[in-house]
This record gives sequence, C-alpha cells and structure tokens, in this order.
Amino acid sequence: MGALVSNAEAQNKKFTIALVPGLTTDAFYVTMRRGAEAAAKAVGADLIFQGAPDFNPVTQSPVLDAVIARHPDAILIAPTDKTQMVQPLKKAADAGIPVITVDTFIGNGDYQTGKGGAEFPLSYVASDNVLGGKMAARALAKAINDKGKVYVSNVKPGISTTDQREEGFKEEMKSHPGIQVLETQFNDDDANKAASQVQSVFARNSDLDGVFGANLFSALGAANGVKQAGQQTKIKVVGFDAPTSVVADVKSGAIDAVIAQHPAEIGYFGVISAYAHLTGQSIPTRIGTGFTVMDKANIDDPAVAKFIYKD
Repeated sequence: MGALVSNAEAQNKKFTIALVPGLTTDAFYVTMRRGAEAAAKAVGADLIFQGAPDFNPVTQSPVLDAVIARHPDAILIAPTDKTQMVQPLKKAADAGIPVITVDTFIGNGDYQTGKGGAEFPLSYVASDNVLGGKMAARALAKAINDKGKVYVSNVKPGISTTDQREEGFKEEMKSHPGIQVLETQFNDDDANKAASQVQSVFARNSDLDGVFGANLFSALGAANGVKQAGQQTKIKVVGFDAPTSVVADVKSGAIDAVIAQHPAEIGYFGVISAYAHLTGQSIPTRIGTGFTVMDKANIDDPAVAKFIYKD
C-alpha cells in the first residue's frame, strides 16, 4: 500500500495527505481539520481538505473519487456508511493509496486482519463510541435519579459511530434496573423531526424522564421538543458533541450534559499515523482519543471549555 520511503528520503520528500470529512460544515470536522493542519505543519506535509456538504455516501463517493484522482500519498476519511463506502475506498487502496479512517469506520472497524472485505485500511483513529454511549447513560441515569423511562434519539442505522453510542448506552442501562429504555427514534439527522418525536413519545408515555441524543442534531432537537412540550423541569436531555451552539443550552439547563469528543486529537493523530506509515514505521490498527463530560457546573472551566468545538 503506497510506496514507502526511508527516513533519509523522507527528509527530502514533502508528502500530501488528504482529509475527507463526513461533511465540511460541521464544527466537529472543522475542529478535526485544525488538528490535522497542526500535525501536517509539524511534519512538513501538505494537507488537502475536501468533502461533501452533507453526511451521505451518495455525495461523499464522488468527492472521494476526485481525491483519489489527485493521488495523494495517503487518505484520511470519515466514511459516511460502514457498508456503502467499502467499495469506493477499495478504489483508493487498489490505486496504492494508504487509507486511514477517522471518526467513523467501514466494516466492523477491525483492520489488517488478512480476512479480506473491509479490513484493508491501515488504522482507525476515533473516540471509543461504545464508551461514550456508556458515559451518556451514566450521566442521564444520574440526572433522573436512577429511575424512569428514557429513549435514544438517533440518526439512522448503519452509521458506525451513532450505532455504537446507542449500543453503549443500552449496555450501560442494563446496570440501572430502575430505568426502562423505550424504542429508539430515528430522525435522519433532522433536529425538527427529533423535536416532534419527543412530543410523540411523551404523548404515549406521560412519565417520560429522559432522552439521549446520539449526535448533535438529535440532542438539539430533543431539547427543543422538551421545551415545546413544556417539560424542561421533568425530561432530562443528554447529548453527544460540543459545538458552540450547545453551550447556551447547557448553561440554561435545556441540555443537562454533553459528551464532548476531542476531534482535534483525531485529526492530529490521523496525520501523524499516515506520516509514520509513509516513513516506514508501523502504526496501531486502532488509536483511541478522549472525552470530556460538560455540564452547567463545569462548562466555564477553561480546562473543560477548551474542548468546545471551533466553528
């Protein structure tokens, strides 16, 4: 995969590394780009940032094709579907371009196993989304005093990150017997749909106590739905991701807590891993990055606030 060069040759070669985000406008990926740019500067590489305006394999695939045509030395990508993006990414591998997935994965995320299929990327750099889901469950359980009815507001099946967050949430809730987890509601990443779903679930379950928004729009929509239902004091919302747009909701208590990923670290370690591979070093097949739990009590703390995503 890709022509490796010696350390001596690497000092004279300027590598080009491409970063293809899930979408270009989201603060998460903007922050990831900043981390990637910092790493590229540190190792003297050029960074290409090229993506689609929405999180969709139909729009991401032609962007990836265009990036492959430029034949960068390595591609970092947040695949928008763990199945549909396998063949488009295989084109890159077949063209001799090393592939590293960031944030999301293809197949089951287990790479370099020699089993064929979707295991050809070199590494997966991301938050541990199962753990993130567990952290969200603990935060919500605490907010509702370990009893009541809750549900997951999710995007759609087939997205590796949000699938895993739901998995972790439900797994952790098994340790909270006083909490009943209702059927997941899928909102297609539409905050308005997520808001209306809260009201529908509440209409069927007047004793609803909490919602876990598995991504940004799920959480923002859930918080708005709770407001529209006039249930801010009763129904607690825990969200995932921390752009500046959620800060006011956290401070007001509309969202009780958010699980902030560290996207700058993902971008940084993605570029460093690609550079290490290109200069003949071995790299781990999985690299995990951290989380910070933000709530009203700590969100103004500089040690916490630094993990709010940059717009």
